[in-house]
Amino acid sequence: MKNRILFALTLAPAIALSACARAPEPSEQPRADVSQASKTVPAMRAEAPAAVIAAAELPLAVVHKSPTCGCCGLWVEHLQKAGFRVEVRNADDLNPVKERAGVPYGKGSCHTAEIGGYFVEGHVPVEDIKRLLAEKPDAKGLVLPGMPLGSPGMEVPSGEVQPYTVELVQRDGTTVAYAEHDR
Repeated sequence: MKNRILFALTLAPAIALSACARAPEPSEQPRADVSQASKTVPAMRAEAPAAVIAAAELPLAVVHKSPTCGCCGLWVEHLQKAGFRVEVRNADDLNPVKERAGVPYGKGSCHTAEIGGYFVEGHVPVEDIKRLLAEKPDAKGLVLPGMPLGSPGMEVPSGEVQPYTVELVQRDGTTVAYAEHDR
């Protein structure tokens, strides 16, 4: 039993990352540039209050995910608990969805959602999504590359959270810091 717990805490997140995370294939899209992170959109600390949006005002969240990915299912539950109506679309190959939405190369994760005219890539906290919907920036969406330990859907029994930054993808495909978590 102890070995199973150790596996779950140490190796399972790494295995999940390799099994679930799929970056879009290289295409005509420019690489994202995070060098201007603080110039355009000030990053918001996770502790700061997100904009309040009533559940009745929340748009439908269409989540594209692998049919076998458990962490994606947990992230869907995270959305539902916050009041989002969710439509899940299972697919074995998510690259066409990511390319159509405009997810920058190298910023992919294991699922892509379409919410209120934006894409949300990866285990983005619902507070950041609600802030995006309230502020309505002229942007494509939010990305949380990889699968940071402790992000929604990637929680572990110990409560450990790796520091991570959610990025805003601008119309030109570049990214800027949008919200920092557990820093």
